[in-house]
Amino acid sequence: MLKRILGRTGLEVSVIGFGGIPIQRISREESEKLIVEAYKNGINFIDTARGYSVSEDYIGTALENNNLRSMMILATKSPAKDYASMKKEVETSLEMLRTDYIDLYQFHNVRNMDQLNVIMGDDGAYKALEEAKANGKIGHIGITCHSADVLMEALKMDEFETIQFPYNYIENQGEPVFEQAAKQNVGIICMKPIAGGAIEKGELSIQYILDNPNITVAIPGMDCIDQVVRNAAVGNDLKPVTAEGLELLENIKKELGDHFCRRCGYCLPCPQGIDIPTLFSFEGYYLRYNMSEWPQGRYDNLQKHASDCIECGLCESKCPYNLPIRDMLKHVKETFGQ
Repeated sequence: MLKRILGRTGLEVSVIGFGGIPIQRISREESEKLIVEAYKNGINFIDTARGYSVSEDYIGTALENNNLRSMMILATKSPAKDYASMKKEVETSLEMLRTDYIDLYQFHNVRNMDQLNVIMGDDGAYKALEEAKANGKIGHIGITCHSADVLMEALKMDEFETIQFPYNYIENQGEPVFEQAAKQNVGIICMKPIAGGAIEKGELSIQYILDNPNITVAIPGMDCIDQVVRNAAVGNDLKPVTAEGLELLENIKKELGDHFCRRCGYCLPCPQGIDIPTLFSFEGYYLRYNMSEWPQGRYDNLQKHASDCIECGLCESKCPYNLPIRDMLKHVKETFGQ
């Protein structure tokens, strides 16, 4: 597979990485098969997080059972902001991932400048990662964010070796940030390359992303073998996007607009047990792909429906895209009848 250097880290990573969010939905055994398949298809970069429930544990098991740790570049992240909390998080990650060394540790979803300033303060989490790096527990320090403005300010500090930001044909607001990061030799990790599954032509979307020379690696989330094989194939035979391909992406962009769920899962868990991203996914199949029977049946079989929402608003406070989830759930209820 085509590889690129992850900025000043010097790490040579496959242009397609393994995004660790979706394996929360499958078993430990299934996730192990996926990671082995990813390795067989040339993927050598795995990105996970403390916040992805069992993801670190599953990945650690797969790497240990198949002697793959030395073959993979491993990245994880934590939302911890203060020194003591981050120090504990690093130790937990090492334990869950069954390793004594993590290649890249990132600050997870830094939402605003107040949070960034706390991280970089005298008793902030950055100090903990600096110590972990000095002690050989981590190799490099990065930051993930959903705000281009915050990330641009973070780059001015010149303390981060990598950045991670959403990027696809629909969401290209990060391009000025990528240009600045490239000038500073900061590695660029692209999350949400398929907009959380909303872009039907997933491989085409990844192809478009990797046409941008500033992007180092795209990390689509994968929860089945077919996805691993198809996504990896893009990096194994990377070609420029054709005019026809761009036209297809433009049509998808017009159809989706800006008001859609990326299925990142940050809204979960819902206190009422509603699987919010899945509800939006079923609605997408119903409305966008001219399907009705299949998503209706799957929706009806769920234990919790949009009608179970009590409008507490907790989900909206956690959504990095500031979506009006409560109103969107009302639309789901209208679509499916409950």
